[in-house]
Amino acid sequence: MTEIEPPTDKQLIYDELDGARETFHRLLSSMSPADLRRTANGVKWNNEELLFHMLFGYIIVLSLIRIVKLFDRLPRQVGGIFATLLNWLTGPFNTVNYLGSCIGAKVYSHDRMGGKLDKVCSSLGRSLARESERNLRRRMRFPASWDPFFKDYMTLAEIYHYPTQHFIFHSKQLSAGRKQQGQ
Repeated sequence: MTEIEPPTDKQLIYDELDGARETFHRLLSSMSPADLRRTANGVKWNNEELLFHMLFGYIIVLSLIRIVKLFDRLPRQVGGIFATLLNWLTGPFNTVNYLGSCIGAKVYSHDRMGGKLDKVCSSLGRSLARESERNLRRRMRFPASWDPFFKDYMTLAEIYHYPTQHFIFHSKQLSAGRKQQGQ
């Protein structure tokens, strides 16, 4: 017997997008230039670079949506080969991911990041509004070694949730405004 999945809670995704936007703007407005230059916790980036990386998690979803829709229509083994190839390329991906956020923070400095996140989240919200339940159940294989929130198979609905999971995880690594132990 096949288990019937409940319909996707689109409102939850809208709320996640709005919550992340509010939090992001609060983070940006609360950081001084010295805070932005401070090294973040547990990563090589400084806070400004990590903030860009958090923003980029939303930007990349715009492409992932199209990729999931394409690969869902292809034979399963094509997606499997693609995911395996990407998993093999984890090392180069990590380097590009790191350097991309270093460069991205220079292009979208903190004073431009908030507006960019607003535009991307609005675009994601409009895209989600157009999605049918059938589309939200489309899925593909993912390079699970690339990100702790990637699974071997992900549905389009899970892709819409992904950037906020990524955002929350990395927001805990920001070092601005946090007292160090013993101070």
